[in-house]
Amino acid sequence: MTRAFRVRRTVATALVTTLVCVGVSVLFLLFAGYKEMDSVQARATMTWGHVVPLIREGPLPKTLEDNSVNAVQVVDAHGHVVAATPQLAGKGPMANFHADRASVRAVRTLCPPAGLSGCATVLSYKVYQPGGFWLLYMALPVVAWYGSVTSIITAVGVSLLVISVLTAWTFRDLTKALAPVNAIRSRMAEITATGLDRRVPVSNKYEEIQLLAETVNATLDRLEVAYSQLRRFTQDASHDLRSPITAMRAQLEEALMHPESTDWPTMSTEVLAGVERLQAIVTDLLTLARLDARAPLDRVPADLGDLVGGELKRRAYRKEVVADLAKNVRVQCDRLRITRVLGNLLDNAERHATSRITVRVRADGTCATLEVIDDGAGVAPEHREIVFDRFTRLDASRARDAGGTGLGLAIAREIAEAHGGSLTIQDSERGARFVLRLPTTTS
Repeated sequence: MTRAFRVRRTVATALVTTLVCVGVSVLFLLFAGYKEMDSVQARATMTWGHVVPLIREGPLPKTLEDNSVNAVQVVDAHGHVVAATPQLAGKGPMANFHADRASVRAVRTLCPPAGLSGCATVLSYKVYQPGGFWLLYMALPVVAWYGSVTSIITAVGVSLLVISVLTAWTFRDLTKALAPVNAIRSRMAEITATGLDRRVPVSNKYEEIQLLAETVNATLDRLEVAYSQLRRFTQDASHDLRSPITAMRAQLEEALMHPESTDWPTMSTEVLAGVERLQAIVTDLLTLARLDARAPLDRVPADLGDLVGGELKRRAYRKEVVADLAKNVRVQCDRLRITRVLGNLLDNAERHATSRITVRVRADGTCATLEVIDDGAGVAPEHREIVFDRFTRLDASRARDAGGTGLGLAIAREIAEAHGGSLTIQDSERGARFVLRLPTTTS
């Protein structure tokens, strides 16, 4: 049995016990009221057994001595008080009701009975005499449903004692259960951007809190990785932006220092190339920022073969391009972004191909597949994931094209994953084989 289950059981037990205490207290008060009423009724019966023989057999004294009830009166058939307890001596009848013909006893609560103060339960008994029936009135205390104040104090006291003990027991268990949570909270408050390697303590006392701590640590692991990637990305972006800026500044400073010996058209062409590279890097950075922000896709139904064929016709190539495009390969996609993926893959293939680039589109079960294959040196298996990292450019790529941004393949994979697809490098007989997979649609 886990500790967490014990805590839940303790809380549930405390709630149930509290409800039981309330229920038992109510039942106890009802029982106390019943016993009190039974006791009052017994005293009334005792008084009736004492006074009725006196009425029938005599002698009936004018002053009755009876401490069993609050007051007693005997009224004759003419309505005159012939005997009473001392507090009603010389006073008229305390009540004017009696039982009907079918009964000898009647009960009413009077507030107050004549000659008395306060509310009382008055019993009226018929006592038959030769001249007509006489009435025996008895005033009894009003019995509440809970009995007496003593009963309430007893019930409340016992209930509070039991509830207090259970509350203390529950508080102790909850305090023990929340101690690991407080430790997690304290550690989380200490973790900053410079201390992402720290982790919260994992307690095995409670299964749920252990799972919470493990989940928090897993989240911190992902946060640390993401922060490291962001820091590397910022450093790489700064380096790639600084290099063309530094080169252009050096060219401009040299031209200003020696304007008469500067080949201004050539220098302008070189500076313009640097500006174009800066523009390409900034454009790719903005594209990645939109992808990271999960900007919505403008999805429309499209035939992937037609989409790729149209893009191939619009481009000019330095290498031979062989197209093998199946028809009716339907996808739901953002046409501009899928075109961007194809363009990035073709640019990469042109940089590495020896003489030929092959582009294929086909349906593969529930996936639409786009392949871009070059006949170059290919990508080593250990580099097939690295090339999709941002600002990653292998040595061969740098040698072939120093003006690349190192973001093209990263952008292509981000777009593929935003469509619910994938972009990978697969085995091929020669060169690199990039495979884009997208979910197909029937519309």
